[in-house]
Amino acid sequence: MIVIAAFILGAAIGWIRAAKAGGGTADKLQYAAAHGLALTVAGLFLTVLLSRMG
Repeated sequence: MIVIAAFILGAAIGWIRAAKAGGGTADKLQYAAAHGLALTVAGLFLTVLLSRMG
């Protein structure tokens, strides 16, 4: 659940950052994918950490 939420949040952040920079649709999609993947990896580590602790 954390991983999915992290991807959606990262994609939204990336889309907004590209829009503020004046990027086109391809730029927005690339930023959304990159930020989504980065936060997905962070969410995966958080999930593993929480499962190991509890």
